[in-house]
Amino acid sequence: MDSVECLVIGAGVVGLAVARELARRGREVVIVEAADAFGTETSSRNSEVIHAGIYYAKDSLKARLCVAGRDALYAYCAERGVEARRIGKLIVATDAAQNDELAALKLKAEANGVHDLRWLSAAEAQALEPALYCTAALLSPSTGIIDSHGLMLAYLGEAEEHGAMLALNAPVLGGRLRDDGRFEIETGGPDAMRLAAKYVVNAAGLQAQRLAHSLSGPRPDLIPGSYYAKGNYFVLSGSKPPFSRLIYPVPEPGGLGTHVTVDLGGQMRFGPDVEWIDSIDYRVDPARGEKFYAAVRRYWPGLPDGAIQPGYAGIRPKLSPGGGKTDDFVIHGRAEHGAPGLIHLFGIESPGLTASLALASLVADQLETETA
Repeated sequence: MDSVECLVIGAGVVGLAVARELARRGREVVIVEAADAFGTETSSRNSEVIHAGIYYAKDSLKARLCVAGRDALYAYCAERGVEARRIGKLIVATDAAQNDELAALKLKAEANGVHDLRWLSAAEAQALEPALYCTAALLSPSTGIIDSHGLMLAYLGEAEEHGAMLALNAPVLGGRLRDDGRFEIETGGPDAMRLAAKYVVNAAGLQAQRLAHSLSGPRPDLIPGSYYAKGNYFVLSGSKPPFSRLIYPVPEPGGLGTHVTVDLGGQMRFGPDVEWIDSIDYRVDPARGEKFYAAVRRYWPGLPDGAIQPGYAGIRPKLSPGGGKTDDFVIHGRAEHGAPGLIHLFGIESPGLTASLALASLVADQLETETA
């Protein structure tokens, strides 16, 4: 049996950020990933947006880590040559009844430490984006877009510079806490392994709850539920993109509404919508595009017929069903399961990419505190 100091399960953006942080602190790190490449699920199937920290409950992990992570991420991208642009975002009300929701959103953002939002009248917003229809808008200049693959590549490269190793095609089948305080982890795949690890970080995203149960602990009843919110994206074809900024409607249960994003190559995308599913399925039903027309035309009345084509889908790991409440990130350590050196990360969805550096620092600090 091989022995390792730190085992990170999952090579998505957060797992790679955690591995990088632990390796930078002098830890021996091995990352195991079930897929044949890093970042193939939630980390690469999203809007690639750097969020400002607007939407989250005051003092929540999402609020604190998004604001801290945003600033750290922009600085990191500049330092490591990862492409990122602060192109800004407009959050728009499309009828007067939504103006109050915008005002409440501005107050929530300020409570989270986001103080650069500007209230715009309809005329001011349309002066920035002439194709836009709205009754009022909030301008977020701190919102941006990023090359998520480039970011993950930078995290992995830096982790490897400090001695970390990545094992692909290595799904974790299960594990247990031994009497000597180390974790025994078994992986499958062509190079099946049994590893003894002093520290384990479960950053398995959509599979985090399943792995938490397989790692057996004294309080499995504390492991939160797991629900999948699929987000379908459609792309604009045959028309010149009408917007230079991101356009978001007011939020809806389970997500931020069917919004417009622009990637670094200039491609305009619509989505995600919210489709609750029971199993992982990344197929995009072209028929869902009909609902996109109605949603987008609330703020872009000029959307031409036939301009929306199926793009891709992502799945957000939710901790409650149906979007009835806003889930926070959940981090379980020794206080929850009784095992020092084991961290479970649950519900790491948006703004996980934005918060990745801050989240990684928090996890590394917690490991050091619990095992001191």
